[in-house]
Amino acid sequence: MTLDQLRVFLAVAGTEHVTRAAQALNMTQSAVSAAIAALEARHDVRLFDRVGRNIALTDAGRRFVPHARALVQQAEAAADVLADLGSGVGGSLRVQASQTVSAYWLPRHLVRYRALYPQVGLEFVPGNTSTVAAAVAEGSADLGVVEGVVSAPDLIVQPLAKDTMVVLVGCGHPWADGRRLAPADLAASAWVLREAGSGTRLAFDADLARVGMGAGALSVLLELPSNEACIAAIEGGEAATVLSRRAAAPHLAQGLVAVAGFDLAPRVFSAIRHRKRHESRAMAALLALLLAGS
Repeated sequence: MTLDQLRVFLAVAGTEHVTRAAQALNMTQSAVSAAIAALEARHDVRLFDRVGRNIALTDAGRRFVPHARALVQQAEAAADVLADLGSGVGGSLRVQASQTVSAYWLPRHLVRYRALYPQVGLEFVPGNTSTVAAAVAEGSADLGVVEGVVSAPDLIVQPLAKDTMVVLVGCGHPWADGRRLAPADLAASAWVLREAGSGTRLAFDADLARVGMGAGALSVLLELPSNEACIAAIEGGEAATVLSRRAAAPHLAQGLVAVAGFDLAPRVFSAIRHRKRHESRAMAALLALLLAGS
């Protein structure tokens, strides 16, 4: 059993599709199939059921996934420790970020980081606050950057930058004139909101709680998984949404949406990392850059 075989197994287990796993690994489909076959033959176990073109984990395969993941993570952690023992900043760094952070704040910092530390193998995956926190907690990400509140005993949360939240409406909405709104007025509009688990939704739910309103007090027409989808949905003037001003800036500049007169609490972009895992030079260098550029 080799680390490469374990990586192939995890890729196929994650996609349940040999072709997609091969594409993700930059390998040929035959090489992926051969690695799985060799792993199964060496240990006399069937890890996948193959029915036509479909592939699915067997019970043995499902039970093996956490062990394979732990072994790969331990090997990667050992490689990072060795990289830190050498000179300079090297090794690998797996970063995940929630949507607003990954779309409007983090990219320029990652470009700067790559220019400063080209020898670091940087892997970036977008998500939402909940999925990023889960990835850091389970070890599939080394560092997370989120806009939502994260509270977990094994995670260190480090504030990086402030963000402004706004209520947005289409130009035909009654609130587009900027009139001051009381909390009770919010129930008069339909709403399109980000999905549960996103930092944006968590922040707005907290704002509602602070003024004595539950999320159930609003008429929510849609929950959508992206900022752009929320803005597109409200441009016609039928509903309101809540997003970062960073996400709304291009649409505000074009006069496609307007900011309603209801103040929301500012929120914080934060870095999250695991308390019990090694902080590599690569991670420390990125954290320093994010703090300096906040």
